[in-house]
Amino acid sequence: MQTGSIRVQTENIFPIIKKFLYSDHEIFLRELVSNAVDATQKIKTLSSIGEAKGELGDLKVTVKLNKDAGTITISDNGVGMTGEEVEKYINQVAFSGAEEFVQKYKGQNENAIIGKFGLGFYSSFMVSKKVEIFTKSFKDAPAVRWECDGSPEYQLEETDQRSERGTDIILYIDDDSKEFIDDIRLKGILERFCKFLPVPIFFEEEQINNTHPLWVKKPSELTDQDYQDFYKELYPFSEPPVFWIHLNVDYPFNLTGVLYFPKIKQSYEIQKDKIQLYCNQVFVTDEVKDIVPEFLMLLHGVIDSPDIPLNVSRSYLQGDPNVKKINSHITKKVADKLEEIFKNDRKGFEEKWESLGLFVKYGMITDDKFLERAGKFHIMKETGNDQFYTLDEYKAVAEVLQKNKDGKIVLLYTTQPEVQNTFIKAAEAKGYKVLQFDSIVDAAFINHMEAKWENVVFRRVDADIADSLIDKQEEQKSSLTEDEVKELKEWFNIPLTDLHLNVEVKGLSEDAPPVIATRPEMMRRMKEMAQLGGPMSGFYATMPDEVELTVNGNHPVYKKILANKETGKEMVHNLADLALLSQGLLKGSQLTEFINRSVSLM
Repeated sequence: MQTGSIRVQTENIFPIIKKFLYSDHEIFLRELVSNAVDATQKIKTLSSIGEAKGELGDLKVTVKLNKDAGTITISDNGVGMTGEEVEKYINQVAFSGAEEFVQKYKGQNENAIIGKFGLGFYSSFMVSKKVEIFTKSFKDAPAVRWECDGSPEYQLEETDQRSERGTDIILYIDDDSKEFIDDIRLKGILERFCKFLPVPIFFEEEQINNTHPLWVKKPSELTDQDYQDFYKELYPFSEPPVFWIHLNVDYPFNLTGVLYFPKIKQSYEIQKDKIQLYCNQVFVTDEVKDIVPEFLMLLHGVIDSPDIPLNVSRSYLQGDPNVKKINSHITKKVADKLEEIFKNDRKGFEEKWESLGLFVKYGMITDDKFLERAGKFHIMKETGNDQFYTLDEYKAVAEVLQKNKDGKIVLLYTTQPEVQNTFIKAAEAKGYKVLQFDSIVDAAFINHMEAKWENVVFRRVDADIADSLIDKQEEQKSSLTEDEVKELKEWFNIPLTDLHLNVEVKGLSEDAPPVIATRPEMMRRMKEMAQLGGPMSGFYATMPDEVELTVNGNHPVYKKILANKETGKEMVHNLADLALLSQGLLKGSQLTEFINRSVSLM
């Protein structure tokens, strides 16, 4: 028997590994199973080039739990190790066998080798009071047994307890890690981290992994149903996706994967961190914010790349030019796919816009490169019908009627078609096109695009009376006398809590409402943005709401009101309250007073 000390720089290496190297102790199973998969991939490589003789057999990795003994055993029938290799790879911490193998057999599918850090095996001491290795090399050499109790001291000896090629690693679980002596717990960890490893993984005689997941196959081999089925495998309880993008890049970096656009009906359904990052089919993390552009964090799916730089524990991304390149490539692929669908199937694209629009608008706000491309496929829906316009198309139809005094196209929109119906109808009666902007990102989108798009201004349909929405400064004439106008303005100047009224009498058509309440575009935007938070939210939130009351001096009701001084003021008050009610600005005691006054007037 050979005894010795593991060659490390400090006596405290094991406590460091146990406490600090891996943030989550369940990672030990991922590392050990990944190492076992490496061993099987190595024997396949060696066999393919004639350096390993004999039958390979059914290559697999097996995880066994012995509750009575308090042990977990990870077994493989891979390349195995000689005593010299155990001495070299196990007893010298951070000497990576996988790394050396890759260098020696470069060009022989080196990306199939997962472990490149040399510390994965030592994650076993996070949960173990003792670890045993029984291993027999594919070479003509005796099997050996290695044992260590978590101190730098180890034992290494020949053994006859392993007669077949491969390795068994037996973990004697610590008292403070007994949570892992549980078959449900272990199976859950295996299904999370090892679900798509390229070698069959067995636990309790059941294979728990899909060795050929969809993203490693060629797109030409796959049907739409294959993509739909894989989505169900990833997200069993989700609705079918809107569409998907298959990533398959081998230069200047290796990247495969499938990204799905989920179906989103309500803004509260939006979820980030649904993209899974893999490295050679080993699950790494679902936090991919540095790899995937921010606006695509709302997508679902899988990304797999051996070129993504991870720290030793594979828990965090490290700074590297490849990350930026991958990020840019994904943005380009998404833009290419959206443009392709828009060109080839515009009708289908429009039908998917309810879900797609959220991603596209978010991307246009947060990513200038995507914004440059998005003009080709970003569309806007006209309220009340199924007509969609690109920006250029909208400009063309609005060129005559919706150009303001500065020569800019006024893009009219509604955020609540039902609530703002009166204003929409009035605008449509003038021949205007009113677009629907009612998603969670539209307030920010409108502000951003007004600064980015040339010769365009946005105005919500209830920002002014229909006659003045386009800001042409046409002269308004009223049939009322100056004295009548003065009297009406006095009656309409009603003191209201938290509201500041600006009253103006204009000569609108007789069939227009007697009074219209509108909120100035920019002030309303600031108030709405304040509700979403931001650096100026406190300032704008405390400012009183400004409301423009436009009194239609040509409406016949005012002749009757002015002729009846007894009820005139109350009737005017009711008309003002009705206008405020249409904007959702009549609340609390003021709403109660309106109801009581209405009953009294009746």
